[in-house]
Amino acid sequence: MKKIIECVPNFSEGRNKEIITQITTAIEQVEGAKLLHVDMGAATNRTVVTFAGDENAVVEAAFRSIKKASELIDMRYHSGEHPRQGATDVCPFIPIANASMEDCIRCAQKLGKRVAEELKIPVYLYEEAATSSQRKNLAHIRAGEYEGIAQKIILPEWKPDFGEAKFNERSGNLITGARKILIAYNVNLNTTSVRRANSVAFDVREQGRKVKDANGVETHQPGWCKSVKAIGWFIEEYGVAQVSMNLTDEAQTPIHTAFDACVKSAYERGMRVTGSELVGLIPLQSMLNAGKYFLAKQKRSAGVSEAELVRIAIKSLGLDELAPFNPSERIIEYVIKGKQQNLLVEKSLTSFADETASESPAPGGGSISAYVGALGVSLGTMVANLSSHKKGWDERWEFFSNWAERGQEIKEKLLKAVDEDTHAFNEIMNAFSLPKSTDAEKAARTEAIQAATKNAIQVPYHVMQLANESFGVLKAMAEEGNPNSVSDAGVGALCARTAVYGAYLNVKINSASLKDELYKNEVLANAEKILKQALESESEILKVVKAKL
Repeated sequence: MKKIIECVPNFSEGRNKEIITQITTAIEQVEGAKLLHVDMGAATNRTVVTFAGDENAVVEAAFRSIKKASELIDMRYHSGEHPRQGATDVCPFIPIANASMEDCIRCAQKLGKRVAEELKIPVYLYEEAATSSQRKNLAHIRAGEYEGIAQKIILPEWKPDFGEAKFNERSGNLITGARKILIAYNVNLNTTSVRRANSVAFDVREQGRKVKDANGVETHQPGWCKSVKAIGWFIEEYGVAQVSMNLTDEAQTPIHTAFDACVKSAYERGMRVTGSELVGLIPLQSMLNAGKYFLAKQKRSAGVSEAELVRIAIKSLGLDELAPFNPSERIIEYVIKGKQQNLLVEKSLTSFADETASESPAPGGGSISAYVGALGVSLGTMVANLSSHKKGWDERWEFFSNWAERGQEIKEKLLKAVDEDTHAFNEIMNAFSLPKSTDAEKAARTEAIQAATKNAIQVPYHVMQLANESFGVLKAMAEEGNPNSVSDAGVGALCARTAVYGAYLNVKINSASLKDELYKNEVLANAEKILKQALESESEILKVVKAKL
């Protein structure tokens, strides 16, 4: 898989949509760069743009957007609530998929050098790309904002990393770097007081506040949440004060922890949190973790679908209070993936059956096996969720929730395999259609056929493994679950056995034409073992089910 790097430039313009459109158009014109999100803020007079791509694409798109911003935004006339130093204030690179922090540091260095040389804008490196500890923290570089650059830039300790130590009055400075995913997140309060909002921010943020003891000596009181930066402000367009936060390391402080910290502080100070607002995009896992967190607080099973966990997170955090929250537009993975066309798993039951019954050879037995397996483990998951919510069983909700989560995990992988199996078959057909006029073409065609065949073996073999794992969920539910649903666990076991056996048949038939005998023999031997285990597991579960009926 190719590397995916995210870039999140912040532009000092949030009121003129035409200017922002010209900037984002410059990004979209770069092949390999995908614009993910644009978040304009009138009160802050700032726009956060998010795009992603490979290393070369994101650097080129970042440069073009900064160049366009330097042509359209004059910092001499800029004002807004958010701290800023330049027309493009900050431009971080973030590793998303198969990319390292080192890759992102290299992006920042390439961009900084080019911006300084071609646009004559002084550039500072921050976070992981910082050249000194003093420059690691964005707030330290930005201190004094645009208005203080002229005096600050001539100081030896604030010589730019790239470019001359000379004030660019029109464009200010650029701050670029590499960092972990940062979640820009605002919590809404039922007050218009910036002072009160700041009191909550000081409680929550890692930096905390300065306090005086009985003797008038000033000391530092740290805040509650690690890796959180926060300030309070009033947003006129909403008519509310907010705690505006940057969560710089969600491993230390997840979004739901920051939210609840604001809830606690606000309540203690006579206020109430009414909802929250996400600026830009958020990783899927952050939303799933939040959904599970709020379900656990209710002692409810977290073994629900991905879509339901996302919905729970949205409602619990109040992300839709100020504006609609569309997951397909706000969750990074969903935006990057986009709308995938013609997926079998997105068809209705009727259209899926019709497609299977058509004259087309795909979907075939492999896809059906994966889907039957998904249905089987779904039944076990259903029993777990029903048992978790059963009256009088409250002390065991977590036991059943854990099994339900495991069932959901297997179900999602099996559903993915439905389309993977059909894609694997199509790859074989494509390989067979390759030209074979010359010896070189014949050799390339043979190699492609063998590679596609090996993949067509691996997919159903993986289905066998997953469906076999589902017996753990089904057995636990047959033995421990709600006795009124024991028959559902039994049907699930029948489905799981069918999935394993059906996938086994596909492994066997696809192996026939594979020339790699060592690989083939190893896979077939393991497949035989899995099939034997599945048949034994099915028998054990059905004995339990029959005894309880």
